[in-house]
Amino acid sequence: MAFDGNGARLRAHLALPPSGVGPGIVLVPDVRGLSDHYRDVARRFAAEGFVTLAIDLYSREGAPDLADMDAILRWMAALSDARVLGDLTAAARHLRERPECRGGVGITGFCMGGQYALLAACTDAMLRACVSWYGMLRYTHPTPHRPRSPLDAAPQLACPYLGLFGEDDALVPLADVDELRARLTRAGKRFVIRTFAGCGHAFFNDTRPDAYRPAAAAEAFRLAIGFLHEHLDAQ
Repeated sequence: MAFDGNGARLRAHLALPPSGVGPGIVLVPDVRGLSDHYRDVARRFAAEGFVTLAIDLYSREGAPDLADMDAILRWMAALSDARVLGDLTAAARHLRERPECRGGVGITGFCMGGQYALLAACTDAMLRACVSWYGMLRYTHPTPHRPRSPLDAAPQLACPYLGLFGEDDALVPLADVDELRARLTRAGKRFVIRTFAGCGHAFFNDTRPDAYRPAAAAEAFRLAIGFLHEHLDAQ
C-alpha cells in the first residue's frame, strides 16, 4: 500500500488484526528496510490485536545495498533525521485517519528503527506509547543531518516508553542504556527498560541464526504486547 505524506508517496505494509480493528502501531524496520522479515513481524503484532503499519523509509530511493558494517554506518550517518521523523509523523497520522484504527497510536522499531522510534516519541506528542528494540542511543559525531541523539532527546519523551536491549550488544553498550535510564529518571518520565543476559544485537530477528535468541525474543515480545495494550487500548 502507499499514502501521501511528508512531501512524498510513502510505501508501507499494512497488517490488520483478526477483528479488523484495533489500536495502531507504526513499525520501523532496521537499516536494511522493509524486508519480508518485517512484514512478518507486522503480521505478528496484528495477530495480537494491533493495526500495524510497517513503513518503508526508503520509499524515495529504494533500499540500500549494504555490504558490510562500514557501509551500514556510512548510510546511517548520511540519513536525515528530519526526513525520517517527518515520514514517521506522516505514518502515524495516516494510521489515526484509518477507520480500522480504534484507540491510540504507538510506535515500535528495531535497531536503527528503534533509534528512530525513540526519537519520534520525543518529538510527536500524539504518540501514546513507544517500544524500542536495541535502538542505538548515542551519536558519536552529531552532524546537521543528525543533530540530536536519542540520549539528548530523552528528556523530551512525550509518552510511556519500553526499551528492550541485549546485555552483550556491541552497538548499544550497557553504559548507554544506563545513561538513558538515568536521564529518563531525572526527567520524571514513564518508562521501563529491560536488558537480556546472553543477548547481543538483533536478538529478536529469527532470520539471523547468529543473533536470534528464542527465549529472550519470546519474553520481549510478551512484554511489548502487554505494554502496548496497556497504553493504546481504547478506554
